[in-house]
Formats: sequence, structure tokens, C-alpha cells
Amino acid sequence: MTTEPTDLAERRRSVREDLAAAHRLAVWHDLTEGIYNHLTAMVPGTIDQFYVPPFGLHWSEVRASELLTVDFGGRIIAGEGILQRSAYCIHAPIHAANPKHAVALHTHMAYASALVRLEDQRLQPLGQTEALLIDQIAYDEHYDGLARDPAEGERLVQVLGDKTILFMANHGVLVTGRTVAEAYDRLYSLERYARVHLHALWTGRPTRSLSPQQVAKVQDQIRNTAMHDGRNHPNKPAFQLHFDALRRLLDKREPDYTS
Repeated sequence: MTTEPTDLAERRRSVREDLAAAHRLAVWHDLTEGIYNHLTAMVPGTIDQFYVPPFGLHWSEVRASELLTVDFGGRIIAGEGILQRSAYCIHAPIHAANPKHAVALHTHMAYASALVRLEDQRLQPLGQTEALLIDQIAYDEHYDGLARDPAEGERLVQVLGDKTILFMANHGVLVTGRTVAEAYDRLYSLERYARVHLHALWTGRPTRSLSPQQVAKVQDQIRNTAMHDGRNHPNKPAFQLHFDALRRLLDKREPDYTS
């Protein structure tokens, strides 16, 4: 009988806990539709398997140990429960396309989903927050019903390309990242930016847009200048510090997510 190397087992446990935490946090942040939508993450040490909760489990109930292990063909490798078809029809092709899509978070969160229902769903450069993400967004202008065929996932991969955010017209959004922390920080930020964006539009007053030069400056600063001095957390980017903080809060209020 063989056992997993200790470091691999620890990496898998860590990803499971992070993904369970993301589900619980999504309830806190009103990014969820109960049992619907999917947050998934690749299984460390594999090239064709990912974690997803069993369908029917409310996101506030998700625990690390309950996550299914599913392959790209939609077969349940480990765990008990139902796999919703669109979980692998969308997520398997996304995960397979690029290592930067190791984590894929698909939601119908309210404010971002409101934007994709507009005739022009594009995020406008109205402020600093929009400028931080605007170059990471790909726009799918074609809605073709429920995603119950892997071909739809393959089509979405082509639209997403090397971006990390997909606006899905008449549908919702999909956000990716190399880690759960990176993807969740991006998802959380996107919804907050969408909310501010819509509130500005709802005033009915003329908006103030950033120039292309201002957008470029913000993006250069976020990529090439330090957010902190690095003395206490030299190896942790801001998204990891944010997710660590969120998990500390979760540890106090809902510690069972790690079980």
C-alpha cells in the first residue's frame, strides 16, 4: 500500500481548507446563490482532477473533507454526493487551459451579474478601483443557454484566453487564479468595484472617466511598485494577506470548515 508524500498531502489539505473557506466567505460577502454556481480548485500533484463540493450542499455548510475529487471527464474519483453537470462542463476546460486558472470561481453575484445584463457590459474606467482590474477582463457576448456540454466550456476558454476574469453576457462571471487566495481576492474585489460602478451610473449624473494614460499608470503601479515594506511579510502578496485575514475571522466564527 502506498501513501502520499507528506508535502503533497499537506498541499492537498491546504487547498481543501482554502476552498472550503472560500465557500463560507462567499456567503458572508453575498456572492452566493445557495447551492448553485461553483468554486473549484485543481488537486495538487494532478493534471486532470479538481475539487468541488457535492451538489445540494449549501455553501455555508461546506467542509474541507466533503469536497469531491472529480476528473476532467466528470467522474467522481473520491468523495460522496452528486456532481452538477455544469461544474465540469465549464470548469474542466478552464482548469486544463492554463496554470493561471488552477482555481476557477463561477458566481452569479449580484452587482457583476447586473453589469453583464447591460447592452454594453464593459466595465468603464470611472475610477482607481476599475483601473486595477479592467485589463484582466474578457467579455463573452454570446449566451447559449445552460452549460451542460463540455463544448461550451471549450468555447469559454477561447474567449477567456490569458485573462483572469470572464464577463458572461446574460449570465454571470468567472474569475480564476493560481491559488484560492488570489482568485478569491479578485472575486471579492470585482464585486465591490461593480457595486461602486453601478452606484455611480445610477445617480444619472455625468461620469468622470480616467484617461488611458491614467489607467496605464495605475496598472504599472500595482505591478511594479511595492504595497508594503516587506519586512514582516516578504513573501506574501496583498491578496494572500487579505485571504489570511479573512480566514482568521472565519477561524473564530466557523472553525468547522477545516474539518
